[in-house]
Amino acid sequence: MELTPHVQSISARLQAAAGADERSADVAQRMSLAIEAALELQLLDLLGQAALELTEQLPAGHIELRLAGRDAQLVYADDVAAHPQTAIEDEGSPARLTLRMTESLKTAVEGAAALQGVSTNTWLVTAVKRTLEQRPQRKRSVGNRLTGYAQG
Repeated sequence: MELTPHVQSISARLQAAAGADERSADVAQRMSLAIEAALELQLLDLLGQAALELTEQLPAGHIELRLAGRDAQLVYADDVAAHPQTAIEDEGSPARLTLRMTESLKTAVEGAAALQGVSTNTWLVTAVKRTLEQRPQRKRSVGNRLTGYAQG
């Protein structure tokens, strides 16, 4: 979306409001020039807020505000495409891993495994696989922050 036509439209309305009086028209022209950059920044801020609000409503992925000169675009970005994961396969021979944890965590893991009627090892392997297979969680933005990239 090119921002310039929107800024020019607001400037034209400001000049039209000045009327036919030459002095008022001159003041309106100077005000239009003075606020042009502020209007563009305000429009970018609005688009950034829209991107954040849309992102919060998506089940996956996020909306990015991308800038190229004075052209702004809202673009959907799939989180999975940005962070490709390899499929978790059960093929191959088992590998050994030493895992250190607090005694209280160990007791909780053993209790959870017992509730499911499986060994501690099976419970841990299942928990790790389940975690790795989940889609990445979207980070929630706080405040008035824009992320993305710009091209010149």
